[in-house]
Amino acid sequence: QEQLVESGGGLVQPEGSLRLSCAASGITFSRYRMGWFRQAPGKQRELVATITNAGTTTYADSLKGRFTISRDNAKNTVYLQMASLKPEDTAVYYCHAEHYVLKDRYWGQGTQVTVSS
Repeated sequence: QEQLVESGGGLVQPEGSLRLSCAASGITFSRYRMGWFRQAPGKQRELVATITNAGTTTYADSLKGRFTISRDNAKNTVYLQMASLKPEDTAVYYCHAEHYVLKDRYWGQGTQVTVSS
């Protein structure tokens, strides 16, 4: 059974840092582009970052320099390191997996990140 499980969300003060993790199971991890999306209240889900098996990354332009995506293929885990967090980064963050060829897609259940003093 394919499953993505996020962890690491929580409450953080402005300018703080947080690292999210997403553990994948039931998929051949190396065959999937992994990514993070987020959805703020009242807004559409938006792309945060993606990473290929080879480590090629893409980021939303507005987040470059503050967020870093990485993956550990041995642990079937993808990470999102977030720094200099702002209240507008408050959202539910979702892990995403997309097969390179078959285009199968999977989502995690989401983890809440709240940036507030």
